[in-house]
Amino acid sequence: MKAIASDRYGSADRLSLRDVPAPSIGDDDVLVEVRAAAVDPGVWIFMTGRPLAARLASGLRSPRNPVLGRALAGVVAAVGARVTRMRPGDHVYGTGESGTFAEFARARERRLARMPANLTFEQAAAVPISAVTALQALKDARVRANQRVLVIGAGGGVGTFAVQLANHQEAQVTGVCGPSKVQLVRSLGAVDVVDYTQREIDSTGVRYDAIIDTAGNRPLALLHRAITPDGTIALVGGGHATGPVLGGFGRQMAAPLISVFRRARLVGVTAGEHHTDLDELTTLLESGAITPVVGRTYPLAETADAIRHIEEGHPTGKVVITVRG
Repeated sequence: MKAIASDRYGSADRLSLRDVPAPSIGDDDVLVEVRAAAVDPGVWIFMTGRPLAARLASGLRSPRNPVLGRALAGVVAAVGARVTRMRPGDHVYGTGESGTFAEFARARERRLARMPANLTFEQAAAVPISAVTALQALKDARVRANQRVLVIGAGGGVGTFAVQLANHQEAQVTGVCGPSKVQLVRSLGAVDVVDYTQREIDSTGVRYDAIIDTAGNRPLALLHRAITPDGTIALVGGGHATGPVLGGFGRQMAAPLISVFRRARLVGVTAGEHHTDLDELTTLLESGAITPVVGRTYPLAETADAIRHIEEGHPTGKVVITVRG
């Protein structure tokens, strides 16, 4: 099968489209014919091997699995002996185990769900990591109706879902984004938008009940100036910090300790990969309460260009690879 792979850590220049063996599946696995796969910051981490802590999962000197990619949408090609929820021909979405920038990928049954009937494969591939992370962030931040919620990075992959999910919960959402995304963020349900090139989040004196920070590049002191004393700051991902060992994830790891000395809660968001979250999102997607925002799509052979687009920073919504169809 065709796949995008690299045997060494490095830049997108090391990636190549090559023939690799199709993955074998175990009794609890599903073989998926991949139709679309999403690019997320985690792809960059496992491609470069930075921060170094990530190599504990991916391989110390070289990638254990040279094929990149996690989120997918596709068609079930085969199932293991103990699989009960899926059968060949089903349209599914979720996260893969064997690398999803490929024509076929292996996935655990528990990490797959039936694809929403009203989505394209490209739209569905945008959901499994970013929407699940946004859903978990809102739960960790204890977002409720009528609260003031600030979403930083509101025009990105996680942010576009966070704005919509908070709006669905009848919160008053303010989005933070660049000038090119202001209208998009308003259309997703934000009642106010902060253009970060014009003003900072604490400039108006408004304090928020919850802050969902998907950007990761603002000092914690600034976030605390914008949160109510009883509010919650939810830190999502590592942002653009470039520490050699922990990268931007040091903030998340320090969150429990810092919270001891602050009245406002500070939590690091860790999203699971389970079909129950996808099932919850499927209901919202099929009802039209939330809609994936796909900014750009690339064919499989141009995956390196897609990753370079992510590296440039501030992509709109999700970047998706079309594998087949």
